[in-house]
Amino acid sequence: MTGASSRLPAAARAIVDGDRRVLARTITQVENGDPAADRVVRSLYGRSGRAPVVGLTGPLGVGKSSLVNALVGRLRSLGQTVGVIGVDPSSPFTGGSVLGDRIRLERRADDNGVFFRSMASRGAAGGVAATTREVSRLLDAAGFDVILVETVGSGQVDVAIRDIASTSIVVVVPHLGDEVQTLKAGLFEIADIFCVNKVDLPGAELAKRDLAELVTLGGRASAWAPPIVGTSTVEPTGIDELWNDVMAHEKFLDSSGERLRGERQRLSSEIVGLARDHIGRELTLRLERDPSLRHLLDEVVARRIDPRTAADRLVTGGRRAR
Repeated sequence: MTGASSRLPAAARAIVDGDRRVLARTITQVENGDPAADRVVRSLYGRSGRAPVVGLTGPLGVGKSSLVNALVGRLRSLGQTVGVIGVDPSSPFTGGSVLGDRIRLERRADDNGVFFRSMASRGAAGGVAATTREVSRLLDAAGFDVILVETVGSGQVDVAIRDIASTSIVVVVPHLGDEVQTLKAGLFEIADIFCVNKVDLPGAELAKRDLAELVTLGGRASAWAPPIVGTSTVEPTGIDELWNDVMAHEKFLDSSGERLRGERQRLSSEIVGLARDHIGRELTLRLERDPSLRHLLDEVVARRIDPRTAADRLVTGGRRAR
């Protein structure tokens, strides 16, 4: 055992050594906000940033789960290990997963080279759970070669995958109504690769031409032009081409310097978000426990002061304006 490894918490050492049970338990703790996971997550951060994180997003019903399954099979045939995160919609009442259908992913029970985890979005904007970043880092630290993240697929707002994935695949299918208009409004801007799935259906070539026209119109800050790949998980076709385009984009990120710029942007957003959450929790506790701040809330309820003024007083230490 190296000196660096010996300084890790026991759970972190177990994760690095390939203990899948400890990995699963730690992910559960992260999802539940258990403080027991905090030291483990912090200690393993330096071991992350190695594996490509590939996100698959798009509307419901386009076959993302089947596509993930096909990609896993392809990667395993190449001898690569894969960590998969499937983000399901949450029940607004229980916070649990609504779909719960990720068991459709086919994998051998004795294949230790694949680890799958289904997570509830828990109301996170864009269909990506707030803890997905940390879970992807745990999988990275556990030594998986590739991490796949499949999102809820909540239409044009499902763009938060950009804050997690180094390569984002937007999946569509032929004859999806106003899908092109939806892409113009949101998903087009975050796509590194367009995947027209179910190309065995009529209209596939028309869908590919429409997307090609969108790409030609430009409007993207990056020099990367998103390729358009047709796939089918029935035949199957296009899976090799899709993965080759993922690898081409990952190489582009390194050669162009886009990887570092993207990572800085993602981490900046994460730091601000974490700080905002922390401050929000602290202020909520103060409003509940501090009599003077409860009085501040009473003044807002009575319309004697407005919420903005109350917020100003909170962030300046709860001092009342004179």
